Amino acid sequence: MKKVLLSFAIPCAMFVAGCGGSKAPETPKEEASAPAASAPIDEANAATVSGKVSFTGDKPAMRTIDMSANPACARAHAGAPQKSEEVVVNSNGTLKNVFVWIKAGVPDRQWPVPSTPVELSQKGCMYGPHVIGVMSNQDIKIINGDPTNHNIHPLPKINQEWNESQPPNGDPKLRKFAREEVMIPVKCNVHPWMRSYIGVVNHPFFFVTGDDGTFTIKGLPPGKYTIEAWHEKFPPKDIEITVGAKESKSQDFEFKGV
Repeated sequence: MKKVLLSFAIPCAMFVAGCGGSKAPETPKEEASAPAASAPIDEANAATVSGKVSFTGDKPAMRTIDMSANPACARAHAGAPQKSEEVVVNSNGTLKNVFVWIKAGVPDRQWPVPSTPVELSQKGCMYGPHVIGVMSNQDIKIINGDPTNHNIHPLPKINQEWNESQPPNGDPKLRKFAREEVMIPVKCNVHPWMRSYIGVVNHPFFFVTGDDGTFTIKGLPPGKYTIEAWHEKFPPKDIEITVGAKESKSQDFEFKGV
């Protein structure tokens, strides 16, 4: 009789311990810390921030790049030597190649990553564009359109560093960075003058200024944000801004030369 009672008690105890309590199962730490897959942003109430990045002071001289050590590179610029793209001041007094992004205040959520890659080309032994922006885990399509070998070498501090050669007119390479990092310099170990910068952001709210020095960031949920303007030769500029539903707000930046 004791054996019967004992054998009955064991499964009963297991049932009570496993199923009899009212405590909900704990959420794993990984799930709790991950950004929530929130409902889609209400585009009808989204805000827009736009502006320009001006440059004041003496316009720096754009140094000429000496490519004579590589005949293939030199031939690509015969009669018109290539100028450095470190500081490009547009004809309207604005600054090109400034990475403008929302540095703080963006809701913590899973933002869709674009399926279209961003291209980084090597043409005339120069990277182009000089500055690009991508989302975390978005593909970067690296193209070698030159009749010479190149070596792509990003130098991140947070993401994984890599260093790969690409033969003349070789197949494009698809690479990505998993973590937010502003900015990642890229060099070519074969041609030391080649330099580019990649801004990697966890959300879609960024812009790179072009020939008119303006930027536009659309689709922002109403809220308070920190916007940063980054340039390779000047300290970054941070500005706090608050936008309401459907609001279009103007915000300019200014960089000063020596």
